[in-house]
Amino acid sequence: MNRSLKEYLLITLKGMGMGAADVVPGVSGGTIAFITGIYQELIDSIKSVNLHSLKLFFTGKFKEFWIEINGNFLLAVVFGIGISVLSLAKGLKYLLENHPILIWSFFFGLIIASAIYVGKDIKQWKIGTIVSMIAGAVIAYFITIVTPAEAHSSYAFVFLSGSIAICAMILPGISGSFILVLLGMYKFILGAVSSFNLPVIAVFLVGAALGIILFSNLLSWLLKRYYDLTIALLVGFMIGSLNKVWPWKETVETFIDRHGEVKPLIEENILPTSYETISGIQPQLAGAIGLATLGFALIFIIEGISKKLSK
Repeated sequence: MNRSLKEYLLITLKGMGMGAADVVPGVSGGTIAFITGIYQELIDSIKSVNLHSLKLFFTGKFKEFWIEINGNFLLAVVFGIGISVLSLAKGLKYLLENHPILIWSFFFGLIIASAIYVGKDIKQWKIGTIVSMIAGAVIAYFITIVTPAEAHSSYAFVFLSGSIAICAMILPGISGSFILVLLGMYKFILGAVSSFNLPVIAVFLVGAALGIILFSNLLSWLLKRYYDLTIALLVGFMIGSLNKVWPWKETVETFIDRHGEVKPLIEENILPTSYETISGIQPQLAGAIGLATLGFALIFIIEGISKKLSK
């Protein structure tokens, strides 16, 4: 597909939006790709990295390989994602450690809006579609109450984390960062990115590359044959995941990590007034509501801007 430089710059901006979403355990990069209109092309381009295209590469037909995989498009998207991840990782790590209620409130609003937006794309609401959405919500809820594992710093686990998380990152509705939270690897990977730990980053990316190539074929097949059911399932995942990002929590069980630091192991959701009683500090309710509203509005603002830029 022939595109102008302006069009590729726009794709890079969309990739930056995906990267920003993928960094936070609240909304997926796939949701942003869905909103900005590049989702189907992204899945098809990733899927084209197969035995046929790899044969072109290894036989020296680099130009044909590049055209086969829609290389210019993928490069623009990946470049945008990289800019966001590298620039936001350190700041987000600071916010999560120092202002957890405010940042989780923002994520909460993002997820609600994402569920509404993605749900609008379902063409027909039938019994099967509703059941699929409920099933997604139940599955996601039970995943959120699973006790997160402690981070494993072995390269094998880093590779596995990358291959699993990337599958979620391209789904509209499931955050790859959220999967990393469940695996106990979120802060570890975020720290590796913010400190430019190249060996860890490289192993994670190799795992991600393998995972996304394999998973894109399955996702493409599901979307082509069971579109409404698949989208409804993803909407359910978003609804069920709200349990995990509820801003006010009480730690009921802790553990000591390998650095000797006390970390929360099991947390329960509580009301803001209860949090104030337990912590002895103000729950920042007004700011939390404001940021949740901003997060909710942001999805529809992005949609509006994307429509204007695409004209």
